[in-house]
Amino acid sequence: MTNTNNPLAALPLLELDVLRSFIAIAETGSFTRAAVQVHRTPSAISMQIKRLEEMLGYSLLLREPKRASVTTEGEMLLGFARRMLALNEEALSRFYSPALTGYVRLGTSDDVGTRILPAVLSSFARAYPGVQVDVVVGRSTDMLAQVDSAELDLALVTSGSHVPRGEVVYTEQLVWAECAGGRASARRPLPLSLAGPGCVWREVALAALDRAGIDYRIAYISEHCTGQRAAMLADLAIAPFPRGLVQKPLKMVEAEADLPSLGSYQIMLLQGSNRGPLIDALRSYVVQTFETL
Repeated sequence: MTNTNNPLAALPLLELDVLRSFIAIAETGSFTRAAVQVHRTPSAISMQIKRLEEMLGYSLLLREPKRASVTTEGEMLLGFARRMLALNEEALSRFYSPALTGYVRLGTSDDVGTRILPAVLSSFARAYPGVQVDVVVGRSTDMLAQVDSAELDLALVTSGSHVPRGEVVYTEQLVWAECAGGRASARRPLPLSLAGPGCVWREVALAALDRAGIDYRIAYISEHCTGQRAAMLADLAIAPFPRGLVQKPLKMVEAEADLPSLGSYQIMLLQGSNRGPLIDALRSYVVQTFETL
């Protein structure tokens, strides 16, 4: 029997598939990229968004020639949409995911941990609330040894001569970075902010400068991105940095500085000798998260 006393009973229902498409467009800034992510055609998700806007009575996206961005109303819906999908995932996981308990050990380098770890841990915890994840943040060379000794079950490391194996999960451009408005890139010898020996970024940068015959000095050393970034923000040095980490007030060094290209580096996923459903589940979440970047 219809409840005529409840005015909310007549309201339409938001469809999770449509919200998923909306989130994908908002995060990628593109109908085309979003279509690939949600496994639909651009025209199909365009129709989804049109119906959603008609239902709510507001424009949710600004459609520009090369980019789609959310409106004020779209930003409001985005928060609700993410919470609704997260709740849906949590509810389904209670029925579809095994009631696993225990712990799994994950190692990650500093830059990867900053960008990828929050999303991995959040989604994994919702699906497997009874599992403890022990996280170790350190140097790639150290984690390789810990994987070999079974101290770590999985590790995310940057590739180089010291990482002879593993699964490539992400490839990113390495660039020269400095503080916006700074003068460090014009100084000679060129002041550098680097990690210690064994770091892939360091090896690539020094080899490129040596080939180009550019005089340099290592002004600051830190094993963490925050330490390297601090030297750049003070305009005391420049650093080789992943393009995705170059955010204001940092900027890529201009071409006029005539510094050598650094190419790309890879992030590898290593797995130790231990096997089991917990490790397989965490590995799956790590790979899936990288696929959305």
